Amino acid sequence: MDNFETPISSTLLLVDDEPSNLHVLKEILQDRYHLLFARDGHKALEIARDKQPDLILLDVMMPELSGYDVCEALKKEPKTAKIPVIFVSALSDTGDETHGFAVGAVDYIPKPVNPSIVKARVATHLSLVSVDELQQTQLEIIQRLGRAAEYKDNETGLHVIRMSHYSRLLALAAGFTVQAADRLFQAAPMHDVGKIGIPDHIMLKPGPLDEAEWKVMRRHPEIGAEIIGEHDSPLLKSALTISLTHHEKWDGSGYPKQLRGEEIPLIGRIVAVVDVFDALTTERPYKKAWTVEDALALIQRESGKHFDPNLVNLFMSILPAVLEVKQRWSEQG
Repeated sequence: MDNFETPISSTLLLVDDEPSNLHVLKEILQDRYHLLFARDGHKALEIARDKQPDLILLDVMMPELSGYDVCEALKKEPKTAKIPVIFVSALSDTGDETHGFAVGAVDYIPKPVNPSIVKARVATHLSLVSVDELQQTQLEIIQRLGRAAEYKDNETGLHVIRMSHYSRLLALAAGFTVQAADRLFQAAPMHDVGKIGIPDHIMLKPGPLDEAEWKVMRRHPEIGAEIIGEHDSPLLKSALTISLTHHEKWDGSGYPKQLRGEEIPLIGRIVAVVDVFDALTTERPYKKAWTVEDALALIQRESGKHFDPNLVNLFMSILPAVLEVKQRWSEQG
């Protein structure tokens, strides 16, 4: 008995102009999946748009629209672009396979098909789709939790969007890979999630906090760390680090652990710069928005004290891109 766990709720679209080929695939797959069938490219595109199958097994050599044509059309439409396509073809030349991958296919199965190979490839690619969906869901939760925290002292929640973009820009300027900068972009919204645990009479106070209130407010990095928790996920590890370290200062006068200089993780130092810039230039219950010029002047004065001097210089160098983000995600926009 084959050991495949993919649920029968997955839907496959089988496309081939030869009924006998469709029958072979049907016999292999019907016990595990809900199947849809098309005998030409036009019908395949119609079904794909209407039914949104989880995966498509697609013949290459068909009249009017070839499998390559169909795959290209699928990938150009947002509604169908993410549906994985596996070509099933008697064409076995390396160039044919290369062409198939070039137009967006995820795999290539030769005819005559081997039932075990078909089952294994289909199960593998459906599993990859599930992983992608899980990662996307995780990211959505992180972003929404971050915005939920921001609603405590900013009605629009746009702060986390702007500072996430600023973080990515500054990370790239600091030499991060695109992948690492994207991870920072995704994790940054959780920087102040601990504010969820701060009482409203402190968060919404229309004026300066007294020392007792500041003592409570300074707990939010550690509250955030407790909310995020310890995980193997690189994304959540980054979120945890940012939550704990974005209020540390270069000279060691920050909180909660009074880390100094490069003891502070680089992602925490990056978020410290962009968080302060956006907080200063945004109206809050306790203050008016500062001008960009005044905010930049403060950041430069705090270079080597609050902020990593190198990051301050890099932030100034990317200012046009920063201001473009600020305008795009304006509170008035």
